[in-house]
This record gives sequence, structure tokens and C-alpha cells, in this order.
Amino acid sequence: MPVLRIRSSQGVYPVTLGANLLSSIGKHRLMASRPCFLITTPRVFGLHGEALLRSFPRSKRPVVLLVPEGEQHKRLRIIERLASELAELGAHRDALLLALGGGVIGDMTGFLAAIYQRGVDCIQLPTTLLAQVDASIGGKTGVNLPEGKNLVGSFHPPIAVFADTTTLATLSDREFRAGLFECIKSGIIRDPALFRLLESQREKILARDPKVLERVVSATVRVKAKIVERDEHESGERMLLNFGHTIGHALESALHYKTLLHGEAVAWGMLAALNLSVLTKHLSQADAGRASSVIRAYGPLPKFSLAADEVLAASGRDKKHSAAASRYILATKIGDAKVVSNMPQSEVRQAIRTLLQEAKR
Repeated sequence: MPVLRIRSSQGVYPVTLGANLLSSIGKHRLMASRPCFLITTPRVFGLHGEALLRSFPRSKRPVVLLVPEGEQHKRLRIIERLASELAELGAHRDALLLALGGGVIGDMTGFLAAIYQRGVDCIQLPTTLLAQVDASIGGKTGVNLPEGKNLVGSFHPPIAVFADTTTLATLSDREFRAGLFECIKSGIIRDPALFRLLESQREKILARDPKVLERVVSATVRVKAKIVERDEHESGERMLLNFGHTIGHALESALHYKTLLHGEAVAWGMLAALNLSVLTKHLSQADAGRASSVIRAYGPLPKFSLAADEVLAASGRDKKHSAAASRYILATKIGDAKVVSNMPQSEVRQAIRTLLQEAKR
């Protein structure tokens, strides 16, 4: 059972990867003598909640707080409701919040933990591939505003992450593939060996072969862990993790979070970023072709129709995009990327137009 330890400003926290972890969570020393509050959605609770609750002694079982599913509910009004429920239940500074679900639940629970009683502990229990390799790690939390994604948030590292790989069997093929796009991103920006694994073992990975999948998940987590340890608050190297996200988030926002899953939006964003990398002569056409082929091989990606101006306007509102510096993350070769400022808008527009032409075919 791989256990990674990540250093943060609030101490070291373990990331445990393995099968059937949820069935023993309640016995972990971190749960001892603390009031626990489980935050999840009705669907995820139906799939995994009972196994989790049964792992606790009956008298120590967490109080369950349910929230609606979907990115459109990742809003301040839900956080306020949850905070009021915690207050009504008598939760104090010793409360421990458990986030059971995907990235939306992880972001919301982490943000609630950051602000309730000026900060309580949180444990991430990610149940989607996307959350296990990305959202649950690094301490970034937040909610959306009508103007853009994750515009209100905080850095609040969990005290532990337990990624139960057994839960991945319950994902739809579309959800599973969406998570794999984040793995591809990690290969492109930092780990050529991971990229080659995704390139050569597509059939086994899509078939969810346990051994190959564990290698993919573990390698992806290690990429993010190394980066966030060196740049917890996203002042430098951590920006590289935003590869594909500036345009990806813009697509999500322009489509009102209804057409694309987050990983699918990132996949489209990466295709645009690869195109932009070639246009600006940072990346060879050969490497761009390899990377684009792997992204498409893990599709299909949903089609959509937008105007370039809609995407540009939405990208200008995204917090990952510096309007003053026109900053983008570009690939320089398979396994490396860089932050590029003062990007010419004519080339950004060209990359977006190329993307939109493919997306509406």
C-alpha cells in the first residue's frame, strides 16, 4: 500500500493509495476521540457511505451532511448552509471534516474546513480518479462565483488523504476517462515515463487493470506532490499544474458547466495549449503530435459550439490567467513545460479558433 508524505506549511500529511481503504477508515488513529462530520452527495453516499460508517464504532459514527451533486452547486450559499448545520450540531475547533466524493466535494469541504471556527481539520477521501490524482492533494480549496471558477478559496492542506482505488470501479467510462486526462497532463509537464506508460498501455488502462492503474495513479500523485511541496501557494513552479486549465476553465464557464466534465475541459484546453506551444515555437510539431494523439486516444471528447470571443472573455476572468501579463503554460517537450508571459493575443485567438473548429465537427 503506497504511502506518500507531503510537506506543507501546516506540517506533513500522508497520502495513502490502496484498495478497500474506506472499510477501515474508522479504525485509524486520526479518528480517535474526535467528532467527525462526513460531507458527501446522496449518490456517493449510496455507493460508499455505508461501508465507511460501518468502519466506525457505532457510538462514534460521523454525522452525515449531504449536498447536491455537480459543479453548479459549488457555491458560497452551500458553504453557508453547511457551516450553519455544523454550528447547530455543536461542532467546535476539534471537529474533523471528512470529504467523501470527487473534486467538487473535496474543494467545498476543504474550504469549509479552512473558514469554520477559523480553521478545523479535514481528511480527503476521494472517490474519483480526477480527485485521487489531483483535487485532493495540495491544499487548494474553493468555490465558484458567477464570474468564474474557484474565485473564492483558501490554501488549507488536509491532515491526510486516503485514495481508495476500489471506488474507481464505480465510475462511468466517461468519468474514468476524464480523470485520465489529468494523468496525461502530469506526463506532459513533468514525467516522460508516465507519458510513455499512458501511450503504450492504453488498452489495459482503459480496462482498469489494477496493476497498471496503480502505477498510473501513483506516478501522477508523485508529480503533483513534488511540485506542491516546492511551491505550496502557487507563486512559481506550481503554475505548471495549470497546463490546459486556463482555456479549459474558460470552456467550462462559457458552457455554464453543463457540457463538459472538468477533465474533458482540461483535455480540450491541453490541445489548445499544445497548438499554442507550436505556434510560439516552444514545442516541436513531432512532440505536439504525440501528446495530442494520446489525449485523443483516451476520448472521445464531447463536441460543443462556442465563439472565440466567448472563450477569450471567459479566460480573462479566470484566476489562473493574469490579464496584465497574458500568462500561459506551454509545453517545451514531452516531460517539460514553462510559464510564458506576454503571450500575443493573436496567437491565443488562433489556437482557440483551431480548437473550436475541431470541437464542432
